[in-house]
Amino acid sequence: MESQWQLQTAKNRLSHVVEQAHERGPQTITVHGRPAAVLLSYEEYKRLVARGPRLSRFFAESPLKGAKLDLTRSRETGRDIQL
Repeated sequence: MESQWQLQTAKNRLSHVVEQAHERGPQTITVHGRPAAVLLSYEEYKRLVARGPRLSRFFAESPLKGAKLDLTRSRETGRDIQL
């Protein structure tokens, strides 16, 4: 089936376009032949906007927590070159 719809066709067949988004994935809606919008199933939308765990939590639960890492940077700026 189609996954790209002209705006007028999408308006006339909205129920079908929504069904296709649910069954087959994102449906692109075009205006004057150019992509203008994408219709997603609710499940796909929720997956895309779901927030992952916070970075601070990731570090707090890391197996390296408490490891004695040397995080100081070298002050060496490299070698002098003539241009």
